[in-house]
Amino acid sequence: MYDPIFAKSFNQYQRRRFGCCALVLCFITAFSISSTFNSHRQSASVIGDTVSLQLTINAVHDMRVIEDTSEKHEKRGGNAAGDLHLQINATESSMLVVNNTSLISQLLALNETRKAVSFRRISEYSLANYYAVEGDIRIEANSSTIFVVKPLDMGISSSNSTNSWSIQPYPRKGLSDVKNWTVNIVGHDDDNYGTVPKCTQNHRRPAILFSVAGFSGNYFHDFADLLFPLYTTSFRYEKEVHFLASDYKRWWISKYRRILDLLTRHEVVDIDNEKVHVHCYNNMVAGLNFHKELMIDPALSKPPSGLSMHHFKQLLRRAYSLERKRAVRSRKGDGTEKPRLMIISRNRTRAMTNEVHVSRLARKLGYEVVSAEARVSTNVTRFAQTVNSCDVLMGVHGAGLTNMVFLPENAVLIQVVPFGEIDEFARLDFRDPAAGMNIRYLEYKVSMKESSLSQQYPADHPVLKDPKSYRTRGWDALSSIYLEKQNVTIDLDRFRGTLAKALKLLRH
Repeated sequence: MYDPIFAKSFNQYQRRRFGCCALVLCFITAFSISSTFNSHRQSASVIGDTVSLQLTINAVHDMRVIEDTSEKHEKRGGNAAGDLHLQINATESSMLVVNNTSLISQLLALNETRKAVSFRRISEYSLANYYAVEGDIRIEANSSTIFVVKPLDMGISSSNSTNSWSIQPYPRKGLSDVKNWTVNIVGHDDDNYGTVPKCTQNHRRPAILFSVAGFSGNYFHDFADLLFPLYTTSFRYEKEVHFLASDYKRWWISKYRRILDLLTRHEVVDIDNEKVHVHCYNNMVAGLNFHKELMIDPALSKPPSGLSMHHFKQLLRRAYSLERKRAVRSRKGDGTEKPRLMIISRNRTRAMTNEVHVSRLARKLGYEVVSAEARVSTNVTRFAQTVNSCDVLMGVHGAGLTNMVFLPENAVLIQVVPFGEIDEFARLDFRDPAAGMNIRYLEYKVSMKESSLSQQYPADHPVLKDPKSYRTRGWDALSSIYLEKQNVTIDLDRFRGTLAKALKLLRH
């Protein structure tokens, strides 16, 4: 407003100069107020949040990921009670199919009610189907369906998008004997809401759904596919978790009862046969957290504090009352050092035909030798205690070497790798996990002359002359010959050096 008294205090030039300065100052003030208001409006109104969606197709890991890249939702303190929150590691064969336009409108509507639906990859390891779900979860065994009911105030209909997908709750994909489960996200206004069952049993503790089919019964896969992934998945719950076993095998649960009882306080549920009950949870995991065989890879996902193979071995010591924590440098008895060597025997495939001579050689070098074969019916407790009493474990590549999990720390594992292009698989299964168990690893590669294949095929046959060619034909062609048709006769002169090196490792 014009003030004549104020104006008379300045001449015309001064008034013009002052007016220009005032105009600039007004612009600066207006801009500051506008910026402050916009900033305040954005922090106070979720409608003003920018929703940024990124759709990634990762051909390397064979996964499709939909991520909400806005960080503002997480900074507001997480989800309110009743929110639906999904964390998903999906593959192209078991993925959530959505309409992009519909999804964006849904996320905007969620913002209005301060709700969040996020679709996020949990594990980048391509083998695993691993889903974590939070919300109103209802499990119906009759239809093998996990219903996830969206809250009433979400106000979203999923009629224009498909919010249903199929999963196999087992670490390895595409196995025909693993039951398929359906995850179905349903809203109160959806046409199919009438199919949602009513809860008959409500649980305060979370649940983990997994399958006991697949390769269970094979000693290696029992640990690599089920027991160790169950440990890594349930660790954060500190035993306050329900295990829901699909494809239930009573003998398997009984065989590993001692381990399972240290992972959960509750009885393992045969979920497929819960026909008269609908179990309801607020939090569950479908599938198992699986990185690599008997390993936790921190590069794939940051493990919770304390989660480790070392801790898993401590759990096994408690489960089976294993006394020895460390391999000893010497054994006192008759005054001589007697490290104990255990040879894992095999009577069918990959048998060591001169095991008696190998045992005799080991005794001459100063070992006390025991031999044993791990069968499906073997008492795990007794076998684990025998392995734990040894300082060195050796055997031809196979499931029996999984008993390395019971060895004391600083023990030595000797893997005899059969002839053929299977070195990579052998090392993946046993060499790579050994470091996490604090076990020293030695490897003895069988030559063509030591292999029974040299007696089954002529010298110029591709099986002997070009083993690499069988690798390109696929796993079935490779394993059917080099794993299923091969026995080994150890060259004692060559193997003497490996046994001597194991002794040296024990003494240092």
